[in-house]
Amino acid sequence: MTAVIRRLPDSLVNRIAAGEVVERPASAVKELVENAIDAGAKRIDVVMRDGGRALISVSDDGHGMTGDEMHLAIERHATSKLPGEDLLDIRSLGFRGEALPSIAAVSRLSLTSRSKDADTAWKIIVEGGVLTPAAPAAHDRGTLVEVRDLFFATPARLKFLKAARTEFGHAIDIVNRLAMAHPEISFSLSDGSRVALRHGATNGDLFARRLARLSQIMGQEFSTNALEIDAERDGITLTGHAGLPTLNRRTSSHQFFFVNGRPVRDKQLLGAVRGAYMDFLAHDRHPLLALFLTVPAAAVDVNVHPAKTEVRFREPGVVRGLIVGALKHALAAAGHRSATTASNQALGALQATTASGPGMPFAAAAQGAWGQMPPRPGPGLMSRAGQYQAPPPFAAGGSNLPELNAAPGAAPGAADTDAGAAAEAFPLGAARAQLHATYIVAQSSDGIVIVDQHAAHERLVYEEMKAAMADDDIKRQILLIPEVVELEEPAVDRLLARAEELAEIGLLLEGFGTGAIVVREVPAAIGDGDVQGLVRDLADELTELGEALALKDRLADVCGTMACHGSVRAGRRLSGDEMNALLRQMEATPHSGQCNHGRPTYVELKLADIEKLFGRR
Repeated sequence: MTAVIRRLPDSLVNRIAAGEVVERPASAVKELVENAIDAGAKRIDVVMRDGGRALISVSDDGHGMTGDEMHLAIERHATSKLPGEDLLDIRSLGFRGEALPSIAAVSRLSLTSRSKDADTAWKIIVEGGVLTPAAPAAHDRGTLVEVRDLFFATPARLKFLKAARTEFGHAIDIVNRLAMAHPEISFSLSDGSRVALRHGATNGDLFARRLARLSQIMGQEFSTNALEIDAERDGITLTGHAGLPTLNRRTSSHQFFFVNGRPVRDKQLLGAVRGAYMDFLAHDRHPLLALFLTVPAAAVDVNVHPAKTEVRFREPGVVRGLIVGALKHALAAAGHRSATTASNQALGALQATTASGPGMPFAAAAQGAWGQMPPRPGPGLMSRAGQYQAPPPFAAGGSNLPELNAAPGAAPGAADTDAGAAAEAFPLGAARAQLHATYIVAQSSDGIVIVDQHAAHERLVYEEMKAAMADDDIKRQILLIPEVVELEEPAVDRLLARAEELAEIGLLLEGFGTGAIVVREVPAAIGDGDVQGLVRDLADELTELGEALALKDRLADVCGTMACHGSVRAGRRLSGDEMNALLRQMEATPHSGQCNHGRPTYVELKLADIEKLFGRR
């Protein structure tokens, strides 16, 4: 028996369409809030009860609708947002005319609205797609949409909803994204008993308003460590803010993209950001940013998916190049700047230690060991018997602590104090000590700077190698005694297969019998680095790169490996001149505020913050 083709009833068609448009309560919130934005609203309030199952209420102060317009609004494919028939000229968030009829098909919907010049408001009710006539109602200018018993007409969909808290969280994400794109509008979202978010309209120019709104959503630490992005190419404009590499997260959840004011999720845009930050972050870390693309309407297709979260660009290569170039330019302009989060974490740790310590407060520990402490008589030392002792003679021009103001092994007072005072005027100050043969302590004009010598030098070597490769001027260093590295035969084969490419970046390898390679030349930038470890790590990386990918396409990874093995290692004692030379080179090198993996190379503590720790402020 052959099946009979028949036309589906409108009620069933609307439920099928609703399955695409209204996936969950947050989807309904998105569509209704976008309608409010398109209506010119300056204030939008959202209320959700039971995660949106019981009630979704969206009210706005937009231009409203007449009674006749409200009847049309709940019909499928009826909209005021497409004045013509050109789908390439979409200038609003909505345009399909599907949202309200789809929501009305699976819920009990009431729509109350009053247009600007109307004397009264009108209200209509739709239950499961069945419309009741419009009736006069009391309402201020604008529109109120109330969605009750969502999915009561499609009970199977209710089974797939998550807990109320989870569904409410999805709605928070939706409203936050729309709020980022429209800082001139006030937004609020509540669950009926408490307000989960409230974003007031911000003032100032576009960049100031956006940054203020981003600060409300992404936190103050983002606005403090954000770089301004402003670039244009081939009629496409890119604006927004991107965080310093040292401000990063384990996931890309804090990366937001907008195209012509529309929040989108696009793998090409994510890939462009990863490419721009490739030199600064490990593969499992992601920067924080919000980027806004303004693209000519004819150069982007937003009619890709009913949810309107995907777009297609006519020239995706231009968009990618614009994003990568703008981000790299902003990061280069940041110089040696590092995120303040590292300093805040350090101060927080110090405050916690001084408040409670690993065991008990210092004063209490001292009292427990020595008994009741008498009043301090002045700058001196207290013996265990409680007798005051005068301080030992102070070395002129130096310090009583070893290594302070002096090169390791030098006598106190050997440092040039005049030169040191002049060096304090530099951004990273003058080196004063080396702690644990790993950390350089410098004194600046308004605080102290603690530098991780290995991470800092790793970045310097990396930038030097990149610059040399760009100029085809890689300086090589012939090893007086060639280094023999023993490896497994497959690893040897992989390295020898790429020997010519490695030679182009300064690493000259030759086979040395079975299961060994001899290294005859290395890039001069890595100096007396760990050649054995470098070769072994490169062999492992070639396994991941595969045979088809040329090394020149992954120079960042190879250079990063070389820089790591060629930098000053933790545990090496440095002289005062070496420490100061490292600080000066950091100040002159772009991106030196973070190593190749996105970790900070230095932490700066302001004098005012330190004084607070000791109760001086």
